[in-house]
Amino acid sequence: MTDRPVLVIGRTGQVASALADLGSIGSHRVVCRGRPDVDLADPESLAPAFDEANPCIVINAAAYTAVDKAEEEPAQAFAINAEGPERLAVLCAAREVPLIHISTDYVFDGMATRPYREDDTIAPLGVYGASKAAGEDAVRRNSPHHAIVRTAWVYSATGQNFLRTMLRLGAERDELGIVDDQRGTPTYAADIAQALGEIVLRLVSAKEFSDWGTYHMTNAGETTWYGFAREIFRLSAAGGHTVPQLRPITTADYPTPARRPAWSVLDTGKLRRVFGITLPQWQDGVRRCMALLPSS
Repeated sequence: MTDRPVLVIGRTGQVASALADLGSIGSHRVVCRGRPDVDLADPESLAPAFDEANPCIVINAAAYTAVDKAEEEPAQAFAINAEGPERLAVLCAAREVPLIHISTDYVFDGMATRPYREDDTIAPLGVYGASKAAGEDAVRRNSPHHAIVRTAWVYSATGQNFLRTMLRLGAERDELGIVDDQRGTPTYAADIAQALGEIVLRLVSAKEFSDWGTYHMTNAGETTWYGFAREIFRLSAAGGHTVPQLRPITTADYPTPARRPAWSVLDTGKLRRVFGITLPQWQDGVRRCMALLPSS
């Protein structure tokens, strides 16, 4: 298995792009396959990608992530987030290839008062969370050698995400109202990719590995969307840029088609115990990401 590649399903998403930036993981080349060549909504497109890559491990970093739009397109969300991963898991099991499947904090209802553990009861609030929960279940049922990795509040220097949206809106407006009653952990896609690389090396090099299952992976610490925005604009101001006034608001002040979990903090202790992995503090991730954006 030494030189077989790591096959990443997904190409343009934030985590997939960060994995592509790694180039390789140890001696294993990272091969990213996404639409139109590989589409989770078209499960028959998956087998040819397997045959071509002959991977030592697969990372599913593709997903339907339009949280609000999913309320209008449940069939599409479930096709990509549940039916596609099910076919992927079946293929991985048949070829005896481990599967790492990326999931989300949206499988929880956000009613907790402590960080969510992997074995806490899931109760998604909307279609997106329900489709991701169904994808988790499909992976568990069909691939015995799997690691489901839940993460949250992902951002990067590219793509559509909260950090880039804040900088764009901040350049257009003098004041921004930001939700301050939803709590979670901003997580830098590059840190996720680095941690996934460490997991890959462990899984493909270990003669025996028995801790298959679900893991939580976020940067360390917690904040609100308002706190996240304050850190973004603090760094922007330190770089000499004019920044808007920020005003904390409630979820009720900013209604959306899909309900968001009020509490999305994930307990990452299992990741540390099994793999020895602790991601940096969330503020450090924001700083490193901002350094890649000369306009910030």
